[in-house]
Amino acid sequence: MRPPNAVGAATGLAAILWVMTLEPAPAPGAAAPTLGAPTTPVSPVWTAPVRRTPGGLIALTVIGLVLGGLALLLVFVYLSTFLGASALGLCLLLALVPLTGILLVVRWIDRWEPEPRPALWFAFLWGAGISIVTALVFDLGVQLALAAAGSSRPGSEAGAGTDAFAAVLQAPLVEEGAKGVGILLLFLVLRRQFDGPVDGIVYAATIAAGFAFSENIQYFGVAMLDGGTESLGFTFLVRGVFSPFAHVTFTACTGIAFGIASRSRAGGALGRVLIVLAGFALAVALHALWNGAAYLLTSDSALLFYYVLVQLPLFIGYIVAVVLLRRQEERITVARLGEYAAAGWFTPREVSMLATGPGRRQARAWAAGQPRQRRLAMRRFIADATRLAFARQRMLNGTADRVARADEAALLALVQAHRAVVIG
Repeated sequence: MRPPNAVGAATGLAAILWVMTLEPAPAPGAAAPTLGAPTTPVSPVWTAPVRRTPGGLIALTVIGLVLGGLALLLVFVYLSTFLGASALGLCLLLALVPLTGILLVVRWIDRWEPEPRPALWFAFLWGAGISIVTALVFDLGVQLALAAAGSSRPGSEAGAGTDAFAAVLQAPLVEEGAKGVGILLLFLVLRRQFDGPVDGIVYAATIAAGFAFSENIQYFGVAMLDGGTESLGFTFLVRGVFSPFAHVTFTACTGIAFGIASRSRAGGALGRVLIVLAGFALAVALHALWNGAAYLLTSDSALLFYYVLVQLPLFIGYIVAVVLLRRQEERITVARLGEYAAAGWFTPREVSMLATGPGRRQARAWAAGQPRQRRLAMRRFIADATRLAFARQRMLNGTADRVARADEAALLALVQAHRAVVIG
């Protein structure tokens, strides 16, 4: 089939906008309503250039891909030394199962205001490579220090105390600290995009997914070496089926805290630091609670009872919190784009299309039947309009500066350009 012409495309888009407001659709041959320039600008005229990818993000991505990739390679080399190539390959395939589930959930959370793909790659490699190497090096240093002091003899009372300390305190502090540094770097570099708790959850969950992926390979391999197929199957059931989101729930506390700090001005810089430290402390506490239970509850039935009584309600609470935060993002988008519509930058029907779930689905369904250029323009129209709404929200929160106003100017230029392509 030949692609529809510009008049047909514009007419189809106009029909979508009319349906969403329960108004009769225009006649098939009617011209699309014209969208002129706003009569009352939201702010004074700006002169900032249109720039989609911050230079800091490019540098962070390159450094992250190099360092994170090398760290992940070191992790694989380390694991292969005691697992062997075939066992490493099998455990890697098993670890991909929970990883896939986590990343699909992260993708769903991130759909409303998608984060830059390079930043997500950096987050994953930071978790899978750099965080794991940090934890391994720190653990090795502690073991060497204890061995030199003669406090880690196997089977001794001191050795048991050392194991408990490592499981309940050392591992949560070091691992959550290493993952938290990755979130901090993203927060500092992506101040123009990192603007709420949902962003914090997305980055924290991606880092945690990478960390759990590498850690699962190690746990699966050790279980296979110690107890064979049966032990491997039980370990996969516990870590891959019952608790694939354990690290996500821990580290998400730190991510949410960074997201809240990005919107808060209470107490100034000190107040934001305290918010982040509180989130990190909660992440460490939840991690310690999980590790302590796994260390102390030796029977399978006791561990299962603990999981149902404690961990499952925590996970359900996280689901409820994520859903509520997603709805808050939708309300923010509707409210802020409504302000631009009142000033003449959008029509009310466009706000319905860009800022509501049903409107977006209808817009994407319409764009699916259009030429590739219009499909891309519609996708970017929705994405950049959402970014515009959150840029405006930052200004209303009192977190705006010259960079934020330049972002607003650039995004207004972009959405007008996208609209022109979509309408033809």
